[in-house]
Amino acid sequence: MSEQQRERRTVAGQVELRATAGEPTKLVGYAAVFNEETVIGSWFRERIAPGAFADAIARPDDVRAHFNHEPNLILGRNAAGTLTLEEDARGLKYEITLPETSYARDLAVSVERGDVTQSSFMFAIDKDDDEDWDYSETKAGKLPLRTVKAVTLYDVSPVVFPAYESTTVSARALVLKDDRPTVPDHAAEHLAALLDLDEVSA
Repeated sequence: MSEQQRERRTVAGQVELRATAGEPTKLVGYAAVFNEETVIGSWFRERIAPGAFADAIARPDDVRAHFNHEPNLILGRNAAGTLTLEEDARGLKYEITLPETSYARDLAVSVERGDVTQSSFMFAIDKDDDEDWDYSETKAGKLPLRTVKAVTLYDVSPVVFPAYESTTVSARALVLKDDRPTVPDHAAEHLAALLDLDEVSA
């Protein structure tokens, strides 16, 4: 899959350091939260539906944890048992057993100081059924709403960027955002009026 098809989202929220004497230091945070609507650039609104990561977690995908999504700053991976992922009522929770490397120790200090407090995840949408687009509020001046229902998950990362500054959007998502919905003939006139369009393709 090309890099253009992969998307990144950054989420504000506390990243916690858990250190117990005699045990490896762990980093815990949320890479995504459910049902929080966010504007992606000036293109569309987006929310992540509960269950969006369930299949990705259940599959034997080799998800990595990096610092700032940098591949050379590996913090853990689920195939090695040094990264664990779970969905709870809030969102996608991760726990990383930090390696004894200089950059991981530096990151731990930054988290403890409160300099690094945000997380991000990299994902892709593979099938049309994995997302929904809602155009019903566009006449009221709102952007289309994209609901992400299932993803292929590539990595989770503690990051230093402000929320959504590092957002990238796949070309596929932009095309779908610009596509007008296909509707039956009997609904086309109603939907055209709703969206303030001259016509809607049936």
